Amino acid sequence: QVQLVESGGGLVQAGGSLRLSCVASGRTFSSRAMGWFRQAPGKEREIVAAISWSGGWTYYADSVKGRFTVSSDNAKNTVFLQMNSLKPEDTAVYYCATSGGLGRRFPEQYDYWGQGTQVTVSS
Repeated sequence: QVQLVESGGGLVQAGGSLRLSCVASGRTFSSRAMGWFRQAPGKEREIVAAISWSGGWTYYADSVKGRFTVSSDNAKNTVFLQMNSLKPEDTAVYYCATSGGLGRRFPEQYDYWGQGTQVTVSS
């Protein structure tokens, strides 16, 4: 199994920034990519960004392109999500998840999940 622990969420005003971290442990050799998802109350979980551990593939949802940046530190088994120019509609619980394959954008394609971290953007 793979254990994932997110951190870095909080309350921020619109236009502000936050940096989320996700540390992976356990059978990390089975993971080829990491994804960041979010889920707002009453809405389905959606992908925000994803990155391969090799760094050769990244993906961003249209709603965050140009504002969010996903990166990784392979030596520390850590993935980051830098979120700039935050908007109230970015308010959600953010989750990181791991996948054994690349190019995957749907929650059911990811195998292990963190507990989530709350991001709240006030207007």
